[in-house]
Amino acid sequence: MKPVIIRFCVSLLFSFLFYACKVTTNVKVDELFAAWNSNKTPGAAIAVVKDGSIIYKKGYGSANLEYNIPVTPSTIFHIASVSKQFTAFSILLLEKEGKLSLEDDVRKYIPEVPDFGKVITLKHLASHTSGLRDQWNLLALAGWRLDDVITKEHILKLVSRQKELNFDPGNEFLYCNTGFTLLAEVVSRVSGQPFSAFTDQNIFKPLKMSNTLFYDDHEKIVKNRAYSYYSDNNGYKKRVLSYANVGATSLFTTVEDLSLWAMNFSSLKVGDAKMIDKMNAMAVLNNGETFGGALGQFVGKYKGLNEIQHGGADAGYRSYLGRFPDQNFAVIVFSNDASFRAGILAHKLADIYLETEFVSESTDDTKTGETSDENVSVDPETLNTYVGAYELQPGFTINITANNGELFGQATNQQKVLLKPLSTTRFSVEGIEAVIAFFPDSSGKVTSLKLHQNGQIMDATRAIPFDKSAVNLAEFTGQFYSPELSTTYSFTHVGDKLMAQHDRLSNIQLNPVKKDMFSGSVWFFGQAEFTRDSDGLINGCKVSSGRVRNLWFRKVDSLNTPSRITD
Repeated sequence: MKPVIIRFCVSLLFSFLFYACKVTTNVKVDELFAAWNSNKTPGAAIAVVKDGSIIYKKGYGSANLEYNIPVTPSTIFHIASVSKQFTAFSILLLEKEGKLSLEDDVRKYIPEVPDFGKVITLKHLASHTSGLRDQWNLLALAGWRLDDVITKEHILKLVSRQKELNFDPGNEFLYCNTGFTLLAEVVSRVSGQPFSAFTDQNIFKPLKMSNTLFYDDHEKIVKNRAYSYYSDNNGYKKRVLSYANVGATSLFTTVEDLSLWAMNFSSLKVGDAKMIDKMNAMAVLNNGETFGGALGQFVGKYKGLNEIQHGGADAGYRSYLGRFPDQNFAVIVFSNDASFRAGILAHKLADIYLETEFVSESTDDTKTGETSDENVSVDPETLNTYVGAYELQPGFTINITANNGELFGQATNQQKVLLKPLSTTRFSVEGIEAVIAFFPDSSGKVTSLKLHQNGQIMDATRAIPFDKSAVNLAEFTGQFYSPELSTTYSFTHVGDKLMAQHDRLSNIQLNPVKKDMFSGSVWFFGQAEFTRDSDGLINGCKVSSGRVRNLWFRKVDSLNTPSRITD
């Protein structure tokens, strides 16, 4: 056979093998999203980025169930908290121009933020270490529905009435949307432009992200957008989102456009290397410890590879952007289905493309990407020693139960999930990239657990069992008013239950968990700790809900006007 023919045959063979491999990979990807590949379901859009280009993109399912409009890679989604990295980047752009510093006090630009006696810097805001209470929790406690029209002005007024922080700035990490709303407002005031205009001019247009905008007007028409849904026993329903605030959320974009953003981290068109390094660097707490948080994103590892990521969830929208800088690789996943687990599916997508890149890791206290070994079994007697309630933070508890030789966990106002054994003391959380580890005291009794999630390690102490039957519920009834929220709750004794009632909310059941302390039945009302005067009578309560701690409600004799109530 002539050499030229041999070369042609070899070339043809390699082309065939490459095509076959590509087809096999695409089939694997499509199998991941098969459940959403129907015009009868909400959908998903994906993009895979490698070495500065999109190597695969596709849409699945429906962007609009009422009109059977399919999702494509050009469909525009609300991507929720993935928005935050653009807000942090905008601050860094202004810092590069010498117009501000990350170390500046936020009150230099927004004097309406109360003086808490502690300096809150822009860096605190961008790394979730400010101690500010979260805007969504506060609004929900004040009686707002999250499908109400919520504007920047509403949030700023709410912030201006706050009297306490959750903790001193820099002492802790606690996820806080409020900080990013304030950062967007700083950008607007310093630049003299609406935040949406600043980002369009300085980020989106230079990167040619032509289908991207910050949505600050809930009445604005956006062509080719996906609408959000959730499902119940009657099928899919609309999940309305009417946000008119930006910074913490409200970026509208496509997987194609977000790919251009992901590429900018390795091939700079906007910003410079110093900015990128600062944005990717892990924040440091006052005690010198890091926690996985950077500026508007999180830094950690997935199967031994460095990953910088953020996910998002608002209404029925779910999103995830994961960047693997050492591999110059990124995965982007959007959905308009509330049941969609964007982070898990994004990592399964990464599994397909990075299979040969993963490295083995030794088991240690920071590892979260573990998989359960089916050969590991834990005897029921040991499982029973883990059963109990563990408090992660005020108003947020993980309740551990055992049934038929299996262990389950249920966080406050969340679904019960199966815990799969990794060892006799460590369990992976089914459906969530997290690990729970149990720890005994010196006597061998299990008294605490550690939750490993998103590069963080959170400690939880086991609650002491409490005799609920001894509680006199009638003692805790009355009207309770919060000047920080300008709202009132009525606590009433209904049958054998204590209920919190609000004009705009469904009744909230309060269950006693310890002396003068009750847990709430909804996500935003996690815990109420009642306080007493010198005569031992109830005079108020402090409400906590994970991202809000110790919000004071004063007991009042009647529903008089707030002006008659002192703090």
